[in-house]
Amino acid sequence: MRIGYKLATEAFGPADLIAQAVRAEQAGFDFVEMSDHFHPWLDSQGHSPFTWSVLGAIAARTERIGLATGVTCPSLRYHPAIVAQAAATVALLSDGRFTLGVGAGERLNEHVTGEPFPSVHGRHERLREALEIIRLLWSGGYHSYQGKHLQLDDARVFDLPPTPPVIAVAASGSESARLAAELGDGLFATEPKGSIVEHYRRSGGAGPRYAEVPMAWAVDEEQAVKAAWESSRWALTGWKVMSELPNPVNFEAASAMVDADDIAAHFSVGPDPAVHLEAVKPYVDAGFDHIVLQNAGPDPDGFLDFFERELADRLRGLDR
Repeated sequence: MRIGYKLATEAFGPADLIAQAVRAEQAGFDFVEMSDHFHPWLDSQGHSPFTWSVLGAIAARTERIGLATGVTCPSLRYHPAIVAQAAATVALLSDGRFTLGVGAGERLNEHVTGEPFPSVHGRHERLREALEIIRLLWSGGYHSYQGKHLQLDDARVFDLPPTPPVIAVAASGSESARLAAELGDGLFATEPKGSIVEHYRRSGGAGPRYAEVPMAWAVDEEQAVKAAWESSRWALTGWKVMSELPNPVNFEAASAMVDADDIAAHFSVGPDPAVHLEAVKPYVDAGFDHIVLQNAGPDPDGFLDFFERELADRLRGLDR
């Protein structure tokens, strides 16, 4: 099992994210995973730096730790040719430590160009075409592509790593799990559903399986719940809401009824390592082997110290 730390670009500026990545490497994390947003979920989070610039800086400041996007939409705000070039560059800068996590996208980030936001089916069609374009460009040479939604005209990525980055495709059900197996190298999910892993494997998927675990560390439970409510109550609105709302103000309204009890039911909270271990276990049991700790607590440095001191060894024992 590999253990990752979530770098929340919605909650921290670029310098803080780089510092957290350096400290995560020192604390023994295997990789860091970074969200790729244009807007934060809530205005109170207050940040949304350009992920690809931060990734390049982290690659230069670290030596061992893996890097991943969690996740990039390569078919709306970005053209897949740009994502192919950006990912290849980060892979080179990090000496092959980069994984490209991709998904179908949320209106929150993708509507900003003024293009219509597609239906769920349309987003999955575009994601498929985007992955085909990225694969073409990573094969070397000049390529063109004419899809239903996306086109490529006589393009070439000149700086390619010796081995292309792993592509982990976000999935929430059978259709997207099959796409992850067909055109990806790995799976990415946010729920401990063994059915997603099973669909992925039955479709021929044999790569890494990433999952995010929501938690909030603090010196006491009340502080942890308060911090998670302030920054992360949007996570309880459900995927159909999360993918469709356009701006932070809409998430403020959608999460208005979320209370402290809801937070405590969704996040593992407080200072007790046993509580956080219990939260991770269902993901391991479901078949995920790359576990991302998504800390919504008030003190990232304290959490990283807690991981190094009390959590790391116990977590690594879960799959033995």
